[in-house]
Formats: sequence, C-alpha cells, structure tokens
Amino acid sequence: MKKGISLFSSSGIGEYYLKRAKIDIVVANEILPKRASLYKKIYPDSNMVTGDITNSLIFDEIVKSSQKHNIDFLIASPPCQGISIAGKNRKIEEMAKDKRNYLITYVIDIIKILKPSYIIIENVPLLLKMKLHIKNQFLSINEYLQNELSSLYDIESEVLDTADYGTPQHRKRAIIKIKKKNKAWPWPKKFEKQITVRDAIGDLPSIESGERSNIKWHYARKHTENQVLWMKHTPTGKSAFENIHYFPIKENGERVKGYNSSYRRIKWETPAPTITIRSDAISSQRNVHPGTPLDDGIYSDARVLSILELMRLTGLPDNWNIPDDTPELLIRQIIGECIPPLLVEALAKEIKE
Repeated sequence: MKKGISLFSSSGIGEYYLKRAKIDIVVANEILPKRASLYKKIYPDSNMVTGDITNSLIFDEIVKSSQKHNIDFLIASPPCQGISIAGKNRKIEEMAKDKRNYLITYVIDIIKILKPSYIIIENVPLLLKMKLHIKNQFLSINEYLQNELSSLYDIESEVLDTADYGTPQHRKRAIIKIKKKNKAWPWPKKFEKQITVRDAIGDLPSIESGERSNIKWHYARKHTENQVLWMKHTPTGKSAFENIHYFPIKENGERVKGYNSSYRRIKWETPAPTITIRSDAISSQRNVHPGTPLDDGIYSDARVLSILELMRLTGLPDNWNIPDDTPELLIRQIIGECIPPLLVEALAKEIKE
C-alpha cells in the first residue's frame, strides 16, 4: 500500500476509493474548519492538518507529518475561484494578480521536499489556461510546472469527463499527471458504456416536495407551492421557462426572465449534468429530478435531487460513512465542489510498479 498526501482536501470525496487502488492517504490539509472536521470523521486514521497552507506553521506541519511516512503519492485540488472568474471575464494581467491562483506554488514546494513518485493536480478545465506571473514572465501552468519539475518528472495534462470513467455525471476536470521519469503511468482508458441517470437512481421511490422516504438520505427539500406547480407541468429534460403555461412568475404575476438551464429537469437516459454547489435551489442549474409522467398529464418528483441521488450521481456508495448529523447544505456544497472519486480511482489504478 503506497502512502499518500492530499492537499486542499475539502472533505475527501475525491480520494474515497483510493485504497482500492492500493493508496492510503495518511496526511491531508484543508483550510475550512467544517470541511476539515468532516474529513476527520470520514477518515479517522488520516492526519488532517487544518489551516492555511500559506501559513509557514501549517506548511511546516504538513511537511513534518508527511516525513514520518514514505510518501509516494500526492493529490492536490487547489481552489478554483480565481481561475473560474479569470477564464470568463478577466485579462491575463488580472488573472496573474489573483493570489488564489498561486496556491499551486505551495503544492510544488511540497513536491520538491517530499519527492513523491506519482502526483495528480486537478481543477476546472480553465486551469490549463491559467497564467502565473513568475520572474517577470507570464507562464501557463504547464510552462511553470516544466520549469520547476521537469528535471525529475514527466508532466502530462488532459481534460477528462468523469462520465467516461464510470460516474453517472458529466463533469470535466483538468488533470495534470506527474510521475518520476523512471516510472510508468498511462492514462486510463474510457469505459465502453456511460452510466445513465436511470441506471443510477431509477430504482429509488418517487418523493415530492417536503416528503421523506424510509431510505437514508432520500428525502425531498421543501419548495414553494408555485415552484412545485411549475415543475409538475415541466416534462423530463425541459425547463419551466419553456412551458406555454405554468412558467415562473413574480408575485405581481409578471413572467420571470431567466435561462433555460434553471428550473430544469435532468434527463433519464444520459449521465447527469455537472452538479453545482447550489443543488438545493430549484431555480439553479439543471438540478431537478427527471420526473415520470402521470395519468393526469403532470410529472412526478417536482423537486431538486435528494442527497442520496446526488451521492449516486457522484459515484459514492449508499453507505458512504458520513455522519448522520452532517448539515444538508454542507453535503450539497462538498458534492458540488468535488472531483468524483471513480475518476481518481481510474487514474490511480493505472500506476505501474
């Protein structure tokens, strides 16, 4: 079993299946206390160092704790807020000034100290277009990594869709795969068949707004009467904004203007669209249950996806060992932020001795 370290861990969803790939994460770091506390409960045998990696005391604690083990694997998911904003509406100079985009430099510093054989750095696809201002130069992330690590490591990058690797959800992630030059580590092959929403959640009982089932984590959030009315008249795969009648309106009866990606049911026969951190809001992006047509012409399940449905669509098991008292919104947020664990497992299983 290889020993590993996880940086910017959140609550550790991405690494959930790593032991099946013979990797044991023994040290982790997360800045946000609630996520770090949840990580400790899910992975009690791992040493979670809670705090800001840019703080020298925290950085040193991560290194010192890691040096007690023969660390041979590192996974890091530096926060993406600066990248996401930059990719849409900011110039290179503004992107390079965003301090959040330089957290990756601390990952590189730890790599240089610990020298693990296998490294995954992952983020949103815009990671590969990010520019850093280093020594009076604007460098892409790949150029920066080549400058810092190419004497010891081979560096490759790809944008992968988790739906191609066993997860019933389309979620594209930039994967930077780094290995020591004397090691073999090919990219995983795509699965022959994608898993659909129906495959993943089609066996669960129908529930309506505010209802609970007798299955753990399968209960429905409470929505307003109007929201339920609009979604009951919205077919599978469609948005309430596309309805001729029963479309979203304001209190004064005026029609709400909005994008067809909101108040939208997902489809049964494809993987789910990317789950966001706002999966609790029925007005958010593509997060309403597909529904089933009923005899009276309306559709069932006029609600956002339940926690259990989100778990399954992320590739997590029904018996995910998350504490029963974990706040629902925290679960929705960490699922919306995560790299689905089956993709990480697929990458790790390709490590060749």
